[in-house]
Amino acid sequence: MRRVSGILGVAAALMIVVAPSTARAEGFVSPWIGVSFGSNPFDSLANGNEINGERKTYGVTAGYMGAGIIGGEFDLGYSPSFFGDTSDFGSNNVLTAMGNVIIGIPIGGTKGAGVRPYVTGGLGLIRTSYGDLLDIDAFSNNDFGYNLGAGVMGFFATHVGIRGDVRYFRTINSSTDDNPLDVNLDLGGFHYWRATIGVVIK
Repeated sequence: MRRVSGILGVAAALMIVVAPSTARAEGFVSPWIGVSFGSNPFDSLANGNEINGERKTYGVTAGYMGAGIIGGEFDLGYSPSFFGDTSDFGSNNVLTAMGNVIIGIPIGGTKGAGVRPYVTGGLGLIRTSYGDLLDIDAFSNNDFGYNLGAGVMGFFATHVGIRGDVRYFRTINSSTDDNPLDVNLDLGGFHYWRATIGVVIK
């Protein structure tokens, strides 16, 4: 639990650091659905074979942008049956919670109809859970991770539009030597892509 709290604390701090100081900041919320793809998460789960196909995912992203250009966002996603169908692998899922910096260009301005391409990235929690059909070998991992992505928001009017988004997620491993202050970070083996589409309200 301490590790989870620490990860979420880092994500929250990241959002505070990039908080815009101007009163022109605009908030937004975007519920979305999509698919996760492009990875063989754990070879052992598939007995060394690729886990084929796309896995459904859904969640919500909420944030703000100062003058429509730079800001922060919190992204929460959930992917049930990520590693395979429950009939083959038992209950399993992936949960992500990320605090991100987001940078966009409001083409057409911040009022009325317009288009806003953006890039985003940040740090947070990647939680993987897996249980076999009898839940004998069930386990869950809470890992530090990052995500990088890009997308576009298209607004029909000032406050309502749609949002398409593609992101890459990967865990980060940490280890310490004899000196507890000497922390080593390297890329973890768990990674995948996520493509989503949703409504955006600002």
